[in-house]
Amino acid sequence: MNWIDEVKWDAQGLVPVIAQEAASGDVLMFAWMNREALEKTAELGRAVYFSRSRNKLWFKGEESGHVQTVHDIRIDCDNDVVLLKVTQLGHEPDQPGIACHTGRHSCFYSVLQKDAAGHAAWTAVDPVLKDPESIYK
Repeated sequence: MNWIDEVKWDAQGLVPVIAQEAASGDVLMFAWMNREALEKTAELGRAVYFSRSRNKLWFKGEESGHVQTVHDIRIDCDNDVVLLKVTQLGHEPDQPGIACHTGRHSCFYSVLQKDAAGHAAWTAVDPVLKDPESIYK
Protein backbone atom coordinates (compact mmCIF):
# COMPACT_ATOMS: atom_id res chain seq x y z
CA MET A 1 0.00 0.00 0.00
CA ASN A 2 1.18 3.50 -0.83
CA TRP A 3 2.03 5.56 2.30
CA ILE A 4 -0.49 8.28 1.42
CA ASP A 5 -3.30 5.72 1.24
CA GLU A 6 -2.70 4.80 4.88
CA VAL A 7 -3.85 8.25 6.02
CA LYS A 8 -7.44 8.34 7.29
CA TRP A 9 -8.94 11.36 5.55
CA ASP A 10 -12.13 12.94 6.89
CA ALA A 11 -15.35 13.28 4.85
CA GLN A 12 -13.94 16.42 3.15
CA GLY A 13 -10.70 14.64 2.23
CA LEU A 14 -8.69 16.44 4.90
CA VAL A 15 -6.45 15.44 7.80
CA PRO A 16 -5.58 17.67 10.81
CA VAL A 17 -1.93 18.69 11.08
CA ILE A 18 0.12 19.97 14.02
CA ALA A 19 3.33 21.89 13.32
CA GLN A 20 5.89 21.50 16.10
CA GLU A 21 9.24 23.27 16.21
CA ALA A 22 11.92 20.60 16.03
CA ALA A 23 14.50 22.42 18.16
CA SER A 24 12.31 23.69 21.02
CA GLY A 25 9.33 21.33 20.96
CA ASP A 26 6.98 24.35 20.81
CA VAL A 27 3.63 23.63 19.18
CA LEU A 28 3.45 26.34 16.54
CA MET A 29 0.13 25.86 14.80
CA PHE A 30 -2.72 23.63 13.73
CA ALA A 31 -3.88 23.39 10.14
CA TRP A 32 -5.36 21.01 7.57
CA MET A 33 -3.92 19.12 4.62
CA ASN A 34 -5.55 17.41 1.70
CA ARG A 35 -3.81 14.64 -0.21
CA GLU A 36 -2.03 17.04 -2.56
CA ALA A 37 -0.75 19.21 0.31
CA LEU A 38 0.71 16.20 2.13
CA GLU A 39 2.32 14.88 -1.05
CA LYS A 40 3.85 18.31 -1.81
CA THR A 41 5.09 18.67 1.77
CA ALA A 42 6.84 15.29 1.50
CA GLU A 43 8.24 16.16 -1.93
CA LEU A 44 9.43 19.72 -1.19
CA GLY A 45 10.49 19.42 2.46
CA ARG A 46 8.49 22.53 3.31
CA ALA A 47 5.04 22.84 4.83
CA VAL A 48 2.14 23.03 2.41
CA TYR A 49 -1.34 23.16 3.92
CA PHE A 50 -4.89 23.31 2.58
CA SER A 51 -6.77 26.53 3.27
CA ARG A 52 -10.41 25.71 3.89
CA SER A 53 -11.43 29.39 3.72
CA ARG A 54 -9.73 29.90 0.34
CA ASN A 55 -10.30 26.32 -0.85
CA LYS A 56 -6.75 26.01 -2.18
CA LEU A 57 -3.24 24.91 -1.29
CA TRP A 58 -1.43 27.23 1.08
CA PHE A 59 2.36 27.20 0.90
CA LYS A 60 3.27 28.34 4.42
CA GLY A 61 5.14 31.62 4.07
CA GLU A 62 3.98 32.40 0.54
CA GLU A 63 2.89 35.90 1.64
CA SER A 64 4.74 36.41 4.91
CA GLY A 65 8.07 34.75 4.11
CA HIS A 66 7.64 32.66 7.30
CA VAL A 67 8.39 29.31 5.69
CA GLN A 68 8.44 26.04 7.62
CA THR A 69 11.24 23.63 6.67
CA VAL A 70 10.02 20.09 7.40
CA HIS A 71 12.37 17.62 9.10
CA ASP A 72 9.94 14.81 9.97
CA ILE A 73 6.42 13.90 8.94
CA ARG A 74 4.76 11.68 11.51
CA ILE A 75 1.33 10.14 11.81
CA ASP A 76 -0.47 9.16 15.01
CA CYS A 77 -1.46 5.62 16.02
CA ASP A 78 -4.92 5.96 14.42
CA ASN A 79 -3.48 7.37 11.15
CA ASP A 80 -5.80 10.38 11.42
CA VAL A 81 -3.52 13.20 12.64
CA VAL A 82 -0.23 14.35 11.09
CA LEU A 83 2.62 15.91 13.05
CA LEU A 84 5.25 17.98 11.26
CA LYS A 85 8.57 18.61 12.99
CA VAL A 86 9.70 21.90 11.47
CA THR A 87 12.13 24.76 11.60
CA GLN A 88 10.18 28.01 11.47
CA LEU A 89 11.95 30.57 9.26
CA GLY A 90 11.38 34.20 8.39
CA HIS A 91 12.35 36.38 11.35
CA GLU A 92 15.58 37.76 12.78
CA PRO A 93 18.30 35.06 12.78
CA ASP A 94 18.75 35.04 16.57
CA GLN A 95 15.01 35.33 17.32
CA PRO A 96 12.23 32.74 17.24
CA GLY A 97 10.50 32.36 13.89
CA ILE A 98 6.96 33.58 13.36
CA ALA A 99 4.32 30.92 12.70
CA CYS A 100 1.18 32.89 13.56
CA HIS A 101 -0.57 35.48 11.38
CA THR A 102 -0.73 37.68 14.52
CA GLY A 103 3.07 38.09 14.32
CA ARG A 104 3.77 35.72 17.21
CA HIS A 105 6.03 32.68 17.39
CA SER A 106 3.11 30.30 17.99
CA CYS A 107 -0.62 30.40 17.36
CA PHE A 108 -1.05 29.06 20.92
CA TYR A 109 -0.24 32.34 22.67
CA SER A 110 -3.31 32.62 24.91
CA VAL A 111 -3.57 30.96 28.31
CA LEU A 112 -6.72 30.47 30.38
CA GLN A 113 -6.11 32.39 33.62
CA LYS A 114 -8.29 33.16 36.64
CA ASP A 115 -8.39 36.53 38.35
CA ALA A 116 -8.60 37.02 42.13
CA ALA A 117 -12.39 36.59 42.01
CA GLY A 118 -12.04 33.28 40.20
CA HIS A 119 -13.27 34.53 36.81
CA ALA A 120 -11.50 32.88 33.92
CA ALA A 121 -10.39 34.64 30.76
CA TRP A 122 -7.99 34.01 27.89
CA THR A 123 -4.83 36.07 28.28
CA ALA A 124 -2.20 36.62 25.60
CA VAL A 125 1.14 35.71 27.19
CA ASP A 126 3.49 35.64 24.21
CA PRO A 127 4.74 38.84 22.58
CA VAL A 128 4.07 40.05 19.06
CA LEU A 129 7.45 39.72 17.33
CA LYS A 130 6.44 41.65 14.23
CA ASP A 131 3.42 43.81 13.48
CA PRO A 132 1.09 41.81 11.21
CA GLU A 133 0.40 45.02 9.22
CA SER A 134 4.03 44.96 8.10
CA ILE A 135 3.89 41.23 7.27
CA TYR A 136 0.75 41.12 5.13
CA LYS A 137 0.31 43.94 2.63
